[in-house]
Amino acid sequence: MTTTCEPVDTRTKDVHPHADLPEDEPAAPPDDEEDIPVPPGAPSALLRSLLGPHRRRIATAMTVILLQQAALQAGPLMVALALDRGIPALRDDNAGPLIAVVVAYLGCALLGTLLQWSFIRISARVNQDVLLDLRGRIFRHAQRLSLDFHERYTSGRIISRATSDVEALRELLSEGLQELLTVTLSVCSISVILLVLDWKLGLAALVAFLPLWLITQSFRHRSQPVYRRSRTAAASLIVRFTETMNGIRPVKAFRRERANDIAFGAVNRQSAAATADGLLEVARYGGLSRTTANLWTTAVVVLGAYLVTDGSVELGVLTAFVLYLHRLFEPIDQLAMFLNSYQSAAAALEKIAGLLAHEPTVADPAEPRELPASTVKGREVHFEKTRFAYRAGKEVLPTFDLLLPAGQTVAVVGATGAGKSTVAKLLARFYDPTEGRITLDGVDLRDLTGPELRRGVVMVTQESFLFSGTVAENIAIGRPGAERAEIEAAARAIGAHDFIAELPDGYDTDVRKRGGRISAGQRQLVAFARALLADPAVLILDEATSSLDVPGERAVQQAMRTVLAGRTAVIIAHRLSTVEIADRVLVMDQGRIVEDGSPRELINGAGRFAQLHQAWRSSLV
Repeated sequence: MTTTCEPVDTRTKDVHPHADLPEDEPAAPPDDEEDIPVPPGAPSALLRSLLGPHRRRIATAMTVILLQQAALQAGPLMVALALDRGIPALRDDNAGPLIAVVVAYLGCALLGTLLQWSFIRISARVNQDVLLDLRGRIFRHAQRLSLDFHERYTSGRIISRATSDVEALRELLSEGLQELLTVTLSVCSISVILLVLDWKLGLAALVAFLPLWLITQSFRHRSQPVYRRSRTAAASLIVRFTETMNGIRPVKAFRRERANDIAFGAVNRQSAAATADGLLEVARYGGLSRTTANLWTTAVVVLGAYLVTDGSVELGVLTAFVLYLHRLFEPIDQLAMFLNSYQSAAAALEKIAGLLAHEPTVADPAEPRELPASTVKGREVHFEKTRFAYRAGKEVLPTFDLLLPAGQTVAVVGATGAGKSTVAKLLARFYDPTEGRITLDGVDLRDLTGPELRRGVVMVTQESFLFSGTVAENIAIGRPGAERAEIEAAARAIGAHDFIAELPDGYDTDVRKRGGRISAGQRQLVAFARALLADPAVLILDEATSSLDVPGERAVQQAMRTVLAGRTAVIIAHRLSTVEIADRVLVMDQGRIVEDGSPRELINGAGRFAQLHQAWRSSLV
């Protein structure tokens, strides 16, 4: 990787300022990006890796909830004992059994409350630690992914992974898992108790689980695609909102508010429809399961009443049976909510796992090398039979050979699409060549680790991206940990010190979002100060002056002379005034070098560069 002073591509995607839509014509929602493939088993592997470090606390929580359920399910047994043993003992003036049962009942209730509190406290800590870990993984991995990934997938979709998808997991971990554990333990313990109390009634009650299981399976199969669609729709909402806000200037400049509102409304309706479908499935499941439970409870009560009149079952046992049946079927509503959370979280986990399983196409080497020691500031750059094609696109560089001696400044010119920026991106190792190799003092760029390459190659691009923070902090990005004196020295060398000193707080002035507090030329000077502080051996300037006015361009050109001194430099230029400081000029066309020479040689010739130079001189008149 390289020390990148600004992002190469800061275009706002999905904002088309020239596309005016009729007021009554609905805008189509943005095209869905291709899904990130999810390797088999990736979601479960991710979940295991998240929960693995917390095995002890999870085991403690399981033990606590198991004891809590034991205390809770003892209640109906106490009622049965009170009816069948405690109350009859009162007839003999013996209140001891009834008092003992009441005390035991109150003790179980108090113990259950304390254990429930303990479980919530332990599980909440585990949940927050897991989510903290997951958000950090998403953020770190998104930064690791190569440039080609970020050019295919919008930032809004990645934001969705770290926000709405993580929120879906939070709901499952904080509420759903407790409901699942409670339902599972309740069903298991109550089933055993019912069979112990009376095996005939117990079997009659447990037969109800067959239709309930069929209803649950139907819900799972029907709701799974619904929740996947819901997660996709939620991501589309964030994408549309984020990109509209990022492109707010062209939105206002070209009156896109109405068109964007229509487009956002279409995506919003898709999200609402997907959510409504999910709620409908939950309502269908809850209604069918609740009706089944009520019918079965009625049948068991009728059968129990017959057995009581027959004398084979005591009244207290039947009472406890009815209470347990209520507890057995009561969690069905909780199970419906759990399945709702589970399906949503499963879809979210699948998308997060796909993102985290996606490996960078530009990866660190298995056996890294270091750059050889050098007695000069610059380094030799060599493109050796390099071929390159963007993903699923035609070849941009067909067999490209180029040798740049150490310390030489080379300007690359040509029409749009000639391959100039591709050369810069390959040298910065934003991409790896399809064939051939690129070397720095004989070392293949693919054999260098990110930090090693960052020390050697720096890029300054057309739009000088500044982060929110102070001027000093933005300059220090070139070399984290630099002293204030070093930062100011770099700014003075570039010629940026005077305007920085005039800012309200000097070097401590907050430049705000994207550096909006200072002008484009000033932002570019800060970017050059950043590059000078990084002190690279190879500097890439990708159209670094194309967006500046004449005074700003002159200031930046003076800064360029300071930065380029002694370094190997590649200048991608549209303005031919920038080329004048180069030692050598390359004219590219369709990925090939068609002219190569010094600026004066090519100007005095009759080739393309001479024609371009003459057209540029004429435009100045």
